[in-house]
Amino acid sequence: MGLCDNPEIQQAYDDVRDELISINDTVDKSETTWMLLEYDEATKADELRVATKGTGDIEELKGKLRDDAPAFGYIRVPIANDELSQRTKFVLISWCGPSTKVMRRAKLGVQKGELKKVINSFSIEIPASDAADIDAKDILLQLKKAGGANYDRQTSNY
Repeated sequence: MGLCDNPEIQQAYDDVRDELISINDTVDKSETTWMLLEYDEATKADELRVATKGTGDIEELKGKLRDDAPAFGYIRVPIANDELSQRTKFVLISWCGPSTKVMRRAKLGVQKGELKKVINSFSIEIPASDAADIDAKDILLQLKKAGGANYDRQTSNY
C-alpha cells in the first residue's frame, strides 16, 4: 500500500468536509470537524492511518498530538467577520514533534506532497513542531486574511 491508500483516510476527509448545516439536516452530513492521520506503527511502513477523529475545535485536535509521532491534522473551522458573513475554512496541520525520529523527519517533506493529492482542499497549512505553533487565535487571524473579503475593516487589527 502507498502512503494514503487506506480508504478510511478518504472517508474521514469526506466526513470533515461534509458540514452539518442544521440540527434537522442530518442526511449525509457529519458532525466530525477534524481528523488526525498518523503513521501506522504496527507495520513500520510509510502508510498513514486515521488515528482519531473528533467534533471539537483546534484545541481538541492539538491535545491528540504526540511529541514522538509525526502526524497530519485536518480541521474545519467556522469563521465570521459579522453575523451575516459566516464561512467555513479548512486547515491542514503538518505536525513533526520534537521527539520524532530522524529518518521519519527526513521523509516528511516528500510524503506531504503525496498526502496533498488526497487532502487537497484547505485554506492554510500550519507547519508545527511545537504545541505553541498551533494557536487558535493565530490560525483564525490567518484564515481571515486568507479569506479575501474583510467586511469588518473598521474594527479589525490586520
